[in-house]
Amino acid sequence: MMNKLTIRKIEGLESMNFAELSSIMIKKAESAKIDIANWEKEFPYKPECKFYIAHSYSHIAVLFQNKEQGIRAVNLEDNQSVWEDSCCEFFVSDPNNKNYYNFETSCIGTVLSAYGEKRENRQRRDAEQMSRIIRYSSLPHKLIEDKENSYKWDIAILIPLDMIGVDKDNPSKTLRANFYKCGDKTARPHFLSWNAIDLSQPDFHRPEFFGELIWEY
Repeated sequence: MMNKLTIRKIEGLESMNFAELSSIMIKKAESAKIDIANWEKEFPYKPECKFYIAHSYSHIAVLFQNKEQGIRAVNLEDNQSVWEDSCCEFFVSDPNNKNYYNFETSCIGTVLSAYGEKRENRQRRDAEQMSRIIRYSSLPHKLIEDKENSYKWDIAILIPLDMIGVDKDNPSKTLRANFYKCGDKTARPHFLSWNAIDLSQPDFHRPEFFGELIWEY
């Protein structure tokens, strides 16, 4: 079964501050939960995670809202191993493009981004490209390792459309995507997805299990 969601159009998202962005996304954007524990027997922990998605003329925006028992934020520089920390991820592809694009952001806004056709030999973004990704976090950008306390944290990323292979003047009618919540080295490792992944072991780099995003003009 393929989940579907509409990417509503909200102009000016890339010019908003975090409070403005969060407010309008919650009011107007489509939302869904990241709550499928595909490997529940081995990894039963399910933190609460919800996302909102929308686009402007030039950017696609994703807001993640989380409630998690204990958090980890050890990777402070972009393109480090953020999936080991308390992390939210957005993987997306254009049906007209062979590549898929991954954007992985820790709870403090450290981002990893790469692209390619498969898991192997992916091309990571350089510093100039990474600087184009707008990111906001409700947590300070500093090292955090807390195994016990409960946290509510929000993270938002705004990605220029050309960084996901989309022509902003002629976008495809649909995109393929999946959304993930993970934390490989947190006190409670977890691997949740929006669209189900039918595999025996955790693996998010599987575009055949992406859901569908419908573009609103």
